[in-house]
Amino acid sequence: MNTVDPNRCPLCGQANSCTQADPARKGEDCWCFSTAIDPQALERIAPELRRRACLCPRCAQLLPAEPAN
Repeated sequence: MNTVDPNRCPLCGQANSCTQADPARKGEDCWCFSTAIDPQALERIAPELRRRACLCPRCAQLLPAEPAN
């Protein structure tokens, strides 16, 4: 079974800004509570990683990756 970092997006590995994974922000709503998540993005998550870490905002909306500088 893969190790999951709850602070990282399971698709791209970038920070996911999840307030639920940050003990210092306990009780705050996560950004995803009020954002539409593209169902296709959820389907891209490996079954063993589902419901273990939030997607990042970019992956959740299936936006293209930012170009590397």
